[in-house]
Amino acid sequence: MGVEFDKLAEKFNDWAKNDVGIKGTVKNYNSSQQNFVSIVSVFACKRGLVVGIKIMGANLIDQLKQVEDFRTKDGRRHPLWLVLLFVTMGTMNGYVGYRGWGDFVKRHSRVLIKKFGIQKHGVPSYSTIRRVVMGVEFDKLAEKFNDWAKNYVEIEESEWCALDGKSIKGTVKNYNSSQQNFVSIVSVFACKRGLVVGMEKFENHETSEIQVVQDLITAMDLQGVVFSFDSLHCQKKLVS
Repeated sequence: MGVEFDKLAEKFNDWAKNDVGIKGTVKNYNSSQQNFVSIVSVFACKRGLVVGIKIMGANLIDQLKQVEDFRTKDGRRHPLWLVLLFVTMGTMNGYVGYRGWGDFVKRHSRVLIKKFGIQKHGVPSYSTIRRVVMGVEFDKLAEKFNDWAKNYVEIEESEWCALDGKSIKGTVKNYNSSQQNFVSIVSVFACKRGLVVGMEKFENHETSEIQVVQDLITAMDLQGVVFSFDSLHCQKKLVS
């Protein structure tokens, strides 16, 4: 019980996919917020030996719970993590924008209430979703998302990842001026899995997409991966 598992697990290499829940670590067994510890292990069948182990990190809900709630406690009807989770679920199902996320929650309200054990106030309204998305600090949310993606999406060697930056509509300031400024999001897309595994926000007056992409690749620490970019990143000085 006293040994630090992470340091012990570092002694094993080349672990692969075979996760098993550990009996005795389950919390909130009958709740939608059930949580437990899992171990990923590699078992060499011919030799009958475990040749690799790794403990899995927190799930997405646990990561969203770490995002600081900017709202006052008065009148707060829904926890921040729950609203952000519904936005994520809606986006995964093709619903985009405040109205779209509101429609998703409304359409599936019965299932969501039952699944997440919502006792009062029902599901969040369109107005609540809009206030949360407009007020949450994106940098902190992106940090938690990236932490989750690192633990739960294992990128294999030679796998293709596409990086691209997209400007966010409605963030443009001084539209007709040389001082024009807007917010963009750079995302890392794992092509084989169809998943975004990393993202970063930037403003064009503060930095460039080129620098953000370089920093994001360094932070993700992916080895043996094939990256694809648009022509903006095809410069001699970027080749090393």
